[in-house]
Amino acid sequence: MVLSRRTFSALAGTTALGLTLSGSDGAFARAAAPTGPAPNPPGVDGTRHTVGFDKYSMLVDGRRVVLWSGEVHPFRLPSPSLWRDVLEKLRAHGYNTISVYVSWNYHSPAPGQYDFTGVRDLDLFLRTAAETGLYVILRPGPYINAEVDAGGFPGWLTATRGTARTSDPTYLSHVDEWLTAVNRIAARHLYTHGGGTIVLYQLENEYANNVTSPRGRDYMAHLYAKVRADGIDVPLFHNDKGRNGYWAPGTFDTGGESGRYLYGFDGYPSPVAPPPDWGYFGVGGTKGGSTASPETPGLLAEFGGGWFDPWGGVEFDGKGYAESARTRDAAYERRFYLTNLANGIKVHNVYMTFGGTSWGWLPAPVVYTSYDYGAALDEARRPTPKLVPMHQLGQLLHSVPDLAKLDRAADVQVGARDGATGADAGITAYHLVNPDTKAHFHILRNDRADDVLAAVPLAGVNVPLPVPVPGLDARLLATGLPLGRRTLRYSSAQPMLWLTAGRQDIAVFTGRKGEATRTAVECASEPTVTVLEGKADHAYASGALRVDAELGGLTRVLVEGGGTDAPLLLLLADDETSVRLWRYDTPSGPVLVYGPALLRTAALRDTTVHLTGDTVEEADLEVWGPRGMTEVVWNQGPLKARATTSGGLRAEQRLPGVAAVHLPALGNWRFHAENPESDAEFDDSAWKAADRTSSYSTTPVPVGQPVLFADDYGFHYGDVWYRGRFTDVGAAESVSLSYVTGTQGLLMAWLDGKPLGTHRMPVPDKSTVRKGTWSATATFPVRYANGPHVLSVLVRRMQHDMDGAAKDTHKAARGLTAVTFAGASPAVTWRIQGAAAPDPVRGPLNHGGLYGERQGWHLPEFADSGWKVVDFPRAARGQGVAWYRTGFRLAIDPGVDASIGLTLTDDPGRAYRVQIFLNGWNMGQYINDVGPQHTFVLPGGVLRTRGANTLALAVLSDGTTPAGPGEVKLTLMGSAAGGVPVTPVDSPGRAHAR
Repeated sequence: MVLSRRTFSALAGTTALGLTLSGSDGAFARAAAPTGPAPNPPGVDGTRHTVGFDKYSMLVDGRRVVLWSGEVHPFRLPSPSLWRDVLEKLRAHGYNTISVYVSWNYHSPAPGQYDFTGVRDLDLFLRTAAETGLYVILRPGPYINAEVDAGGFPGWLTATRGTARTSDPTYLSHVDEWLTAVNRIAARHLYTHGGGTIVLYQLENEYANNVTSPRGRDYMAHLYAKVRADGIDVPLFHNDKGRNGYWAPGTFDTGGESGRYLYGFDGYPSPVAPPPDWGYFGVGGTKGGSTASPETPGLLAEFGGGWFDPWGGVEFDGKGYAESARTRDAAYERRFYLTNLANGIKVHNVYMTFGGTSWGWLPAPVVYTSYDYGAALDEARRPTPKLVPMHQLGQLLHSVPDLAKLDRAADVQVGARDGATGADAGITAYHLVNPDTKAHFHILRNDRADDVLAAVPLAGVNVPLPVPVPGLDARLLATGLPLGRRTLRYSSAQPMLWLTAGRQDIAVFTGRKGEATRTAVECASEPTVTVLEGKADHAYASGALRVDAELGGLTRVLVEGGGTDAPLLLLLADDETSVRLWRYDTPSGPVLVYGPALLRTAALRDTTVHLTGDTVEEADLEVWGPRGMTEVVWNQGPLKARATTSGGLRAEQRLPGVAAVHLPALGNWRFHAENPESDAEFDDSAWKAADRTSSYSTTPVPVGQPVLFADDYGFHYGDVWYRGRFTDVGAAESVSLSYVTGTQGLLMAWLDGKPLGTHRMPVPDKSTVRKGTWSATATFPVRYANGPHVLSVLVRRMQHDMDGAAKDTHKAARGLTAVTFAGASPAVTWRIQGAAAPDPVRGPLNHGGLYGERQGWHLPEFADSGWKVVDFPRAARGQGVAWYRTGFRLAIDPGVDASIGLTLTDDPGRAYRVQIFLNGWNMGQYINDVGPQHTFVLPGGVLRTRGANTLALAVLSDGTTPAGPGEVKLTLMGSAAGGVPVTPVDSPGRAHAR
């Protein structure tokens, strides 16, 4: 069959892709940049650099580079020490870039106030990225979506005049303040100035609703001008949500500047559908992804590395993020990401690569606390099998500059047969060529569930050995590829990397365990071949050495002579083994390390190579590097090492595995009942009077009612209390309480201290999974005598809706909206109380308006010795709030990185929810009868792994069932010997005023 089943059916939209374009006309572009070595790893060097692009790729100092990026959000990991851990893991596993949202709400508790200290230290995060050797794509909004509260807009913006995401002058005045604050930091970290590694900067986010409107075009033009005025001189881009060509170059005013702006787009295709062609092999034109901007490289600002899960877990049938990871596994990544590479995507960002935790009141209504996302690095910072293809592809892109400049090549014939039945089978295949080096690349994709054997001509010759392409998987093959001082003729295995270490070249090829592979390397004469480890057959014919091997572990073949002075060490690794091969570039040359679970850093000092990294199990250690290495140091401990026949140094003793981690049982719980606000005699005189008559909310103020919306009174996060006083003027039969919340909001009411009942929003189903604002009216029967009365109402408001459609949906009301009586019309005077002043350390998203929060019951220094001691499991019944506190000590070895969680389990029929506070930090919300989350990550730094910790649980129950907690325990989610030094972030808080 023909190599590609796709044709240029839309020739007009794709012809331009096959032509040599002059590139962009910006001062920093290099239109005729040849294929050559990738730029050196970035860092802070004080040297000016150029950052540009042409139609093929980004250009850094005139050198081509594919930005292989993973999305990371520092605000979802409130432990700055662990930022380094995550970034070092991503760099080690092949990423050369990270993409970073900056969430406005995380940094701005009030208009004109911006906090970039502590866990919000953006400067520190960007420094850490540079020290790790990663480029940065910065995405500071102003709107980010990101499944965070209000899409990243600060709570106070919900109660301001002006229409967001337009050229409204009031909104722009707030935006300019935000951009001034964030760009003051970003400007110090531009790679162009040598102060950091930012190479791309995003304007807005998936802005798809005002494309043809003057207020939309003026808005984008304003952002462009503002960012440039703030000194941001790297290329700018916008990410089109739906591949419509929105905000492509030339669609809005850039102040006369050209060639410094790129079109980008996002994509989250279904894992059960064939991967889409959004580039060279697609439909072309403005609807074809990267073809909407043929003079700029394909830029996928977000491509699904997983997907988010809603309250109740309907997205993954209640199985949670483990199911997200399963449906978008390593095979999915190979199939979809290789398709993207075939389509010319040269800025490729995986969203998410580390999802983290939407702790406190950070999550948008459509997600719960965990933002694991099914990402390659899970919420507990543990590498998953999904890192295997990213590791392989990242190393390949770094080692093989030919991939940064590819054209579509002529179709060739390929045959494919079902591996089990031998019947004819279909396969989707792509053929690309580097126009400078003439290296060819073939991507074979199997969209069937059954394995396929493909017969594909490589280098003009049919490879006698069929190429297996497993079901729902893909692989990349190469021909004519330089391997240092030799050239690959072909291989049925996938190339992973090559480097020069000392006097020899090293090339690594990978594939699935048990696969039979054939690799041919050009040699002018017959070489000397030594199989150093594993089993391999070899033969020389027609100017090429052929090596046949079945993949399993690490097969080593040394090739010497054959017309080339330098030896070639050929390493053939199965997938599992390939992720124990680590490349690290040092100023003295590249280093290749084999054995440990992770290599963090490598440095050469005189004749010693200093390595840091992690182990889980015992592991061998072998190092290849520049000539003269004689000694090895691992995690500051010297190792005896000997030279190997492979040309490296091998430690004589194995690296130790991780020591056992022992976690204490949680007991000695202390209990205190809460919600004195429900009592008729409670003193609310210090509360704010809820007496406003107008609002900037998109929710209309009901006729005859005061404004009761929480945001209008400065209460933007967490629970809010209302107390209404009235004197009876009739025989009321019932009271109706209208309220608006985010997903899973609820309302509780008391009249004169007696419970009226609880109302809660429904659990999302598949039709309402994206719904962010929920409204309802709760009606309760009432009976009371004449005289003064107090109506007390607690609303768990949940979070603000996002504003993805640019319709000010983040301004929908939260809290009570109207209160009416049937059979009476009393005049009610309202007071309202929500969260106290933001915690100066933990920020505005940490706590809400529960009495215990306002009194500091969640803080570790609170004195609870007078509270009653109780045991778990509990089976209390009653409407309202109760608090439980306990302390525990950990003594984890400082050389062990332990990921620890808190697991809550109970009878799923019990209706209650828990806010979890660790050392004063709100680590999330558990809803027992909704789920699906039961384990909450407790990140080191917030968790003191060597010392005392305080755990506080605020339990809110509706009184319809017994309420727990049931079992509450610490869970070891993973551990490794190594890690990074961790500094505590839980400095003392303060008790808040009523």
